[in-house]
Amino acid sequence: MLTVVMLGGGLYGYFFIKGTIPQQLTEPSSIYIKIETPEKEKVPQALKEIIFESQKLVVKIELPDGSFGSGFLYNDKGDVVTNAHVVANNKEVKVITADSKELTGQVIGVSIDTDVAIVRVPELEGTEPLRLAKTRKAELGDEVIALGSPLGFQNTVTTGIISGVGRGFDIDSFKYEDVFQISAPIAPGNSGGPLIDTTTGEVVGINSATMDQGVIGFSIPLSNVISLLEDWSETPMQSLPKIGANTSGNGNGAESTNEDIATYLVSYFYESLNYRDYVTAYSLLGSNWQSEITYENFREGYLDFLTIETDELLTKQVGRNVEVVTVITVQQRSDRGVTYKKYKVTFELGLENDQMKILSEEREDME
Repeated sequence: MLTVVMLGGGLYGYFFIKGTIPQQLTEPSSIYIKIETPEKEKVPQALKEIIFESQKLVVKIELPDGSFGSGFLYNDKGDVVTNAHVVANNKEVKVITADSKELTGQVIGVSIDTDVAIVRVPELEGTEPLRLAKTRKAELGDEVIALGSPLGFQNTVTTGIISGVGRGFDIDSFKYEDVFQISAPIAPGNSGGPLIDTTTGEVVGINSATMDQGVIGFSIPLSNVISLLEDWSETPMQSLPKIGANTSGNGNGAESTNEDIATYLVSYFYESLNYRDYVTAYSLLGSNWQSEITYENFREGYLDFLTIETDELLTKQVGRNVEVVTVITVQQRSDRGVTYKKYKVTFELGLENDQMKILSEEREDME
Protein backbone atom coordinates (compact mmCIF):
# COMPACT_ATOMS: atom_id res chain seq x y z
CA MET A 1 0.00 0.00 0.00
CA LEU A 2 1.04 3.61 -0.51
CA THR A 3 2.38 4.72 2.85
CA VAL A 4 3.59 8.06 4.13
CA VAL A 5 5.97 7.85 7.06
CA MET A 6 6.76 10.57 9.56
CA LEU A 7 10.42 9.80 9.80
CA GLY A 8 11.17 10.02 13.50
CA GLY A 9 9.79 10.21 17.03
CA GLY A 10 7.59 7.79 18.92
CA LEU A 11 4.23 9.56 18.70
CA TYR A 12 3.35 8.91 15.07
CA GLY A 13 3.68 6.01 12.64
CA TYR A 14 2.59 5.38 9.07
CA PHE A 15 -0.30 6.99 7.21
CA PHE A 16 -2.17 6.66 3.90
CA ILE A 17 -2.80 9.96 2.13
CA LYS A 18 -5.41 10.75 -0.53
CA GLY A 19 -5.42 13.03 -3.62
CA THR A 20 -2.34 13.52 -5.75
CA ILE A 21 -0.94 12.22 -2.51
CA PRO A 22 -3.91 10.44 -0.84
CA GLN A 23 -4.95 11.72 2.64
CA GLN A 24 -6.29 8.67 4.49
CA LEU A 25 -4.71 7.82 7.83
CA THR A 26 -4.52 4.13 8.66
CA GLU A 27 -2.72 1.52 10.75
CA PRO A 28 1.09 1.21 11.01
CA SER A 29 3.18 -0.98 8.73
CA SER A 30 6.49 -2.43 9.84
CA ILE A 31 8.03 -3.12 6.44
CA TYR A 32 11.02 -1.18 5.20
CA ILE A 33 12.87 -1.52 1.94
CA LYS A 34 16.48 -0.38 1.73
CA ILE A 35 17.23 1.11 -1.69
CA GLU A 36 20.84 0.91 -2.76
CA THR A 37 22.35 2.58 -5.78
CA PRO A 38 23.05 -0.21 -8.30
CA GLU A 39 25.81 1.61 -10.11
CA LYS A 40 28.88 3.15 -8.54
CA GLU A 41 29.33 6.80 -9.45
CA LYS A 42 32.49 8.84 -8.95
CA VAL A 43 31.70 11.46 -6.31
CA PRO A 44 33.16 14.91 -7.14
CA GLN A 45 35.64 16.28 -4.62
CA ALA A 46 33.53 19.40 -4.02
CA LEU A 47 30.55 17.24 -3.03
CA LYS A 48 32.74 15.17 -0.70
CA GLU A 49 33.78 18.39 1.04
CA ILE A 50 30.16 19.51 1.45
CA ILE A 51 29.26 16.14 2.95
CA PHE A 52 32.27 16.12 5.28
CA GLU A 53 31.60 19.62 6.59
CA SER A 54 27.84 19.12 6.90
CA GLN A 55 27.98 15.79 8.73
CA LYS A 56 29.77 17.41 11.68
CA LEU A 57 26.73 19.63 12.31
CA VAL A 58 24.01 16.98 12.02
CA VAL A 59 22.90 15.29 15.24
CA LYS A 60 20.81 12.34 16.36
CA ILE A 61 17.99 13.13 18.78
CA GLU A 62 16.88 10.43 21.24
CA LEU A 63 13.79 10.46 23.45
CA PRO A 64 13.26 8.70 26.81
CA ASP A 65 10.97 6.14 25.15
CA GLY A 66 13.79 5.03 22.84
CA SER A 67 12.50 6.70 19.68
CA PHE A 68 14.82 8.93 17.69
CA GLY A 69 15.15 11.41 14.86
CA SER A 70 17.66 13.86 13.44
CA GLY A 71 18.44 17.56 13.61
CA PHE A 72 20.99 20.13 12.48
CA LEU A 73 22.69 23.17 13.99
CA TYR A 74 21.26 26.28 12.39
CA ASN A 75 22.71 29.16 14.42
CA ASP A 76 25.58 29.98 16.81
CA LYS A 77 23.33 29.91 19.88
CA GLY A 78 23.42 26.12 19.94
CA ASP A 79 19.93 25.80 18.43
CA VAL A 80 19.14 22.59 16.57
CA VAL A 81 16.27 22.39 14.06
CA THR A 82 14.21 19.21 13.95
CA ASN A 83 10.61 18.09 13.36
CA ALA A 84 7.84 18.69 15.89
CA HIS A 85 6.82 15.03 15.73
CA VAL A 86 10.35 14.01 16.76
CA VAL A 87 10.26 15.88 20.08
CA ALA A 88 6.48 15.99 20.63
CA ASN A 89 5.48 16.35 24.31
CA ASN A 90 9.08 16.33 25.55
CA LYS A 91 10.83 19.25 27.24
CA GLU A 92 14.25 17.60 27.39
CA VAL A 93 15.94 15.28 24.89
CA LYS A 94 19.30 13.59 24.38
CA VAL A 95 21.38 15.02 21.52
CA ILE A 96 24.19 12.86 20.11
CA THR A 97 26.77 14.65 17.99
CA ALA A 98 28.69 13.25 15.03
CA ASP A 99 31.68 12.53 17.32
CA SER A 100 29.37 10.55 19.69
CA LYS A 101 29.14 13.13 22.47
CA GLU A 102 25.88 12.81 24.41
CA LEU A 103 24.44 16.23 25.29
CA THR A 104 21.20 17.44 26.83
CA GLY A 105 18.89 19.68 24.83
CA GLN A 106 15.88 21.74 25.87
CA VAL A 107 12.94 22.11 23.50
CA ILE A 108 12.42 25.89 23.19
CA GLY A 109 9.95 25.96 20.31
CA VAL A 110 7.49 23.52 18.79
CA SER A 111 4.50 23.95 16.48
CA ILE A 112 1.22 22.06 16.63
CA ASP A 113 0.41 22.57 12.94
CA THR A 114 3.75 23.03 11.14
CA ASP A 115 6.07 20.05 11.67
CA VAL A 116 9.08 21.98 12.98
CA ALA A 117 10.72 22.46 16.37
CA ILE A 118 13.92 23.82 17.94
CA VAL A 119 16.11 22.23 20.61
CA ARG A 120 18.66 24.41 22.42
CA VAL A 121 21.94 22.70 23.31
CA PRO A 122 24.09 25.00 25.49
CA GLU A 123 27.28 22.99 24.82
CA LEU A 124 26.97 23.80 21.09
CA GLU A 125 26.79 27.56 21.60
CA GLY A 126 29.48 29.33 19.60
CA THR A 127 29.81 26.49 17.07
CA GLU A 128 29.62 27.69 13.47
CA PRO A 129 26.34 26.35 12.04
CA LEU A 130 25.37 25.03 8.64
CA ARG A 131 24.88 27.55 5.86
CA LEU A 132 21.21 28.27 5.21
CA ALA A 133 19.18 29.22 2.15
CA LYS A 134 16.94 31.57 4.14
CA THR A 135 15.24 33.24 1.20
CA ARG A 136 16.13 31.10 -1.82
CA LYS A 137 13.91 28.11 -2.53
CA ALA A 138 15.25 25.03 -4.36
CA GLU A 139 13.82 24.32 -7.80
CA LEU A 140 12.65 21.26 -9.66
CA GLY A 141 15.61 19.16 -10.78
CA ASP A 142 18.11 20.62 -8.28
CA GLU A 143 20.53 18.00 -6.97
CA VAL A 144 20.38 17.50 -3.20
CA ILE A 145 21.70 15.33 -0.38
CA ALA A 146 19.75 14.19 2.67
CA LEU A 147 21.60 13.70 5.96
CA GLY A 148 20.42 12.06 9.16
CA SER A 149 20.09 8.83 11.10
CA PRO A 150 17.78 6.55 9.09
CA LEU A 151 16.86 3.47 11.14
CA GLY A 152 19.41 4.65 13.72
CA PHE A 153 22.45 4.67 11.40
CA GLN A 154 24.02 8.02 12.22
CA ASN A 155 25.88 10.10 9.60
CA THR A 156 24.04 8.53 6.66
CA VAL A 157 24.03 10.48 3.38
CA THR A 158 21.81 9.84 0.36
CA THR A 159 21.67 11.72 -2.92
CA GLY A 160 18.86 12.65 -5.28
CA ILE A 161 17.00 15.54 -6.85
CA ILE A 162 14.03 17.78 -6.13
CA SER A 163 11.52 15.64 -8.04
CA GLY A 164 8.42 17.66 -7.22
CA VAL A 165 7.43 21.01 -5.71
CA GLY A 166 4.30 22.44 -4.17
CA ARG A 167 3.14 19.15 -2.66
CA GLY A 168 0.58 19.27 0.15
CA PHE A 169 -1.11 16.89 2.58
CA ASP A 170 -2.15 16.61 6.24
CA ILE A 171 -1.07 14.11 8.89
CA ASP A 172 -3.11 14.50 12.07
CA SER A 173 -2.67 18.11 13.25
CA PHE A 174 0.31 18.80 10.99
CA LYS A 175 -0.20 20.56 7.66
CA TYR A 176 2.47 19.94 5.04
CA GLU A 177 2.03 22.78 2.57
CA ASP A 178 4.21 23.67 -0.43
CA VAL A 179 6.75 20.95 0.42
CA PHE A 180 9.48 19.44 -1.75
CA GLN A 181 9.20 15.92 -3.10
CA ILE A 182 12.67 14.34 -3.24
CA SER A 183 14.17 11.21 -4.77
CA ALA A 184 16.96 10.89 -2.17
CA PRO A 185 16.07 7.69 -0.23
CA ILE A 186 15.11 8.44 3.37
CA ALA A 187 13.66 6.31 6.16
CA PRO A 188 12.41 6.59 9.76
CA GLY A 189 15.13 8.36 11.75
CA ASN A 190 15.81 10.90 8.97
CA SER A 191 13.14 13.22 10.42
CA GLY A 192 14.51 16.68 11.11
CA GLY A 193 17.71 16.15 9.16
CA PRO A 194 18.81 18.73 6.58
CA LEU A 195 18.26 18.66 2.84
CA ILE A 196 21.32 20.31 1.30
CA ASP A 197 21.85 21.79 -2.16
CA THR A 198 24.90 20.03 -3.64
CA THR A 199 25.92 23.13 -5.61
CA THR A 200 25.94 25.68 -2.77
CA GLY A 201 26.19 23.51 0.33
CA GLU A 202 23.23 25.38 1.84
CA VAL A 203 20.34 23.82 3.75
CA VAL A 204 17.20 24.17 1.62
CA GLY A 205 14.82 21.87 3.50
CA ILE A 206 13.96 19.83 6.59
CA ASN A 207 13.37 16.13 5.82
CA SER A 208 10.07 15.08 7.32
CA ALA A 209 8.20 12.20 5.68
CA THR A 210 8.53 9.39 3.18
CA MET A 211 6.22 7.34 0.99
CA ASP A 212 6.59 3.66 0.10
CA GLN A 213 9.47 3.12 2.51
CA GLY A 214 11.95 5.54 1.00
CA VAL A 215 10.97 5.63 -2.68
CA ILE A 216 9.47 9.11 -2.37
CA GLY A 217 10.44 11.59 0.34
CA PHE A 218 9.14 14.98 1.44
CA SER A 219 11.07 17.94 2.83
CA ILE A 220 9.77 21.22 4.27
CA PRO A 221 11.41 24.21 2.51
CA LEU A 222 13.55 26.07 5.03
CA SER A 223 12.53 29.45 3.60
CA ASN A 224 8.90 28.68 4.52
CA VAL A 225 9.63 28.34 8.25
CA ILE A 226 12.81 30.36 8.90
CA SER A 227 10.94 33.31 10.44
CA LEU A 228 9.17 30.97 12.87
CA LEU A 229 12.47 29.36 13.86
CA GLU A 230 14.16 32.71 14.39
CA ASP A 231 11.26 33.92 16.56
CA TRP A 232 11.72 30.91 18.86
CA SER A 233 15.47 31.48 19.03
CA GLU A 234 14.93 35.12 20.05
CA THR A 235 12.03 34.40 22.40
CA PRO A 236 11.88 30.76 23.60
CA MET A 237 8.44 29.41 24.43
CA GLN A 238 7.69 29.47 28.17
CA SER A 239 5.27 26.54 27.95
CA LEU A 240 5.10 23.91 25.23
CA PRO A 241 1.82 22.90 23.58
CA LYS A 242 0.65 19.31 23.82
CA ILE A 243 0.75 17.55 20.46
CA GLY A 244 -1.55 14.73 19.48
CA ALA A 245 -4.05 15.11 22.30
CA ASN A 246 -7.01 15.22 19.94
CA THR A 247 -5.84 12.89 17.20
CA SER A 248 -8.11 10.02 16.36
CA GLY A 249 -5.80 7.78 14.34
CA ASN A 250 -8.26 7.85 11.45
CA GLY A 251 -8.50 10.27 8.58
CA ASN A 252 -11.52 12.04 7.23
CA GLY A 253 -10.95 11.19 3.59
CA ALA A 254 -11.78 7.98 1.73
CA GLU A 255 -9.11 5.29 1.70
CA SER A 256 -7.01 5.30 -1.43
CA THR A 257 -7.71 2.41 -3.79
CA ASN A 258 -5.17 0.19 -5.50
CA GLU A 259 -6.07 1.96 -8.75
CA ASP A 260 -5.21 5.36 -7.20
CA ILE A 261 -1.86 4.02 -6.06
CA ALA A 262 -1.10 2.36 -9.40
CA THR A 263 -1.83 5.59 -11.27
CA TYR A 264 0.48 7.53 -8.98
CA LEU A 265 3.34 5.03 -9.31
CA VAL A 266 3.20 4.93 -13.11
CA SER A 267 3.21 8.74 -13.20
CA TYR A 268 6.17 8.79 -10.82
CA PHE A 269 7.95 6.15 -12.92
CA TYR A 270 7.81 8.40 -15.99
CA GLU A 271 8.66 11.49 -13.94
CA SER A 272 11.83 9.78 -12.75
CA LEU A 273 12.78 8.77 -16.29
CA ASN A 274 12.27 12.32 -17.54
CA TYR A 275 14.73 13.54 -14.90
CA ARG A 276 17.06 10.69 -15.84
CA ASP A 277 16.78 9.38 -12.28
CA TYR A 278 17.01 5.76 -13.38
CA VAL A 279 17.78 4.48 -9.88
CA THR A 280 14.39 5.61 -8.55
CA ALA A 281 12.58 4.31 -11.64
CA TYR A 282 14.28 0.91 -11.28
CA SER A 283 13.37 0.76 -7.58
CA LEU A 284 9.67 0.88 -8.50
CA LEU A 285 9.90 -2.45 -10.36
CA GLY A 286 8.77 -5.71 -8.82
CA SER A 287 11.29 -8.34 -7.76
CA ASN A 288 10.56 -10.69 -10.68
CA TRP A 289 11.08 -7.94 -13.25
CA GLN A 290 14.30 -6.85 -11.54
CA SER A 291 15.53 -10.47 -11.59
CA GLU A 292 15.03 -10.53 -15.35
CA ILE A 293 16.83 -7.27 -16.14
CA THR A 294 19.89 -5.73 -14.53
CA TYR A 295 19.92 -2.07 -13.61
CA GLU A 296 22.51 -1.40 -16.32
CA ASN A 297 20.32 -2.95 -19.04
CA PHE A 298 17.22 -1.19 -17.72
CA ARG A 299 19.02 2.15 -17.83
CA GLU A 300 20.42 1.48 -21.30
CA GLY A 301 16.90 0.82 -22.59
CA TYR A 302 15.86 4.38 -21.74
CA LEU A 303 19.04 6.35 -22.48
CA ASP A 304 17.82 7.33 -25.97
CA PHE A 305 14.49 8.61 -24.60
CA LEU A 306 15.00 12.37 -24.25
CA THR A 307 11.47 13.23 -23.09
CA ILE A 308 8.36 11.16 -22.39
CA GLU A 309 4.85 12.61 -22.44
CA THR A 310 1.91 10.50 -21.26
CA ASP A 311 -1.75 10.62 -22.25
CA GLU A 312 -4.50 9.81 -19.75
CA LEU A 313 -3.78 6.78 -17.58
CA LEU A 314 -6.59 4.21 -17.78
CA THR A 315 -6.78 1.70 -14.93
CA LYS A 316 -8.77 -1.39 -14.16
CA GLN A 317 -8.63 -4.10 -11.53
CA VAL A 318 -7.53 -7.47 -12.94
CA GLY A 319 -7.88 -10.09 -10.24
CA ARG A 320 -5.65 -8.97 -7.36
CA ASN A 321 -3.53 -6.74 -9.63
CA VAL A 322 -4.14 -3.46 -11.45
CA GLU A 323 -3.66 -2.83 -15.17
CA VAL A 324 -2.65 0.67 -16.28
CA VAL A 325 -2.78 1.57 -19.98
CA THR A 326 -1.49 4.78 -21.53
CA VAL A 327 -0.08 6.18 -24.77
CA ILE A 328 3.31 7.85 -24.53
CA THR A 329 4.95 10.22 -26.98
CA VAL A 330 8.72 9.85 -26.88
CA GLN A 331 11.36 12.21 -28.18
CA GLN A 332 14.27 9.88 -28.83
CA ARG A 333 17.63 9.63 -30.49
CA SER A 334 17.95 7.36 -33.50
CA ASP A 335 20.09 6.80 -36.58
CA ARG A 336 18.01 9.50 -38.27
CA GLY A 337 18.65 12.01 -35.50
CA VAL A 338 15.99 13.07 -33.02
CA THR A 339 12.57 11.61 -33.81
CA TYR A 340 9.15 11.35 -32.19
CA LYS A 341 7.37 8.04 -31.68
CA LYS A 342 4.17 6.91 -30.04
CA TYR A 343 3.82 3.74 -28.00
CA LYS A 344 0.88 2.09 -26.32
CA VAL A 345 2.12 0.90 -22.94
CA THR A 346 0.38 -1.59 -20.66
CA PHE A 347 1.59 -1.97 -17.08
CA GLU A 348 0.62 -4.59 -14.53
CA LEU A 349 1.00 -3.56 -10.90
CA GLY A 350 0.52 -5.57 -7.72
CA LEU A 351 1.42 -5.78 -4.06
CA GLU A 352 4.73 -7.19 -2.87
CA ASN A 353 5.19 -7.23 0.92
CA ASP A 354 2.39 -4.66 1.27
CA GLN A 355 3.98 -2.33 -1.30
CA MET A 356 2.58 -1.60 -4.74
CA LYS A 357 5.17 -2.42 -7.43
CA ILE A 358 5.28 -2.35 -11.23
CA LEU A 359 5.32 -6.03 -12.16
CA SER A 360 5.55 -5.83 -15.95
CA GLU A 361 5.43 -3.53 -18.97
CA GLU A 362 4.34 -4.23 -22.54
CA ARG A 363 5.19 -1.57 -25.10
CA GLU A 364 3.49 -1.56 -28.53
CA ASP A 365 4.80 0.61 -31.40
CA MET A 366 1.85 2.60 -32.78
CA GLU A 367 3.50 3.47 -36.12
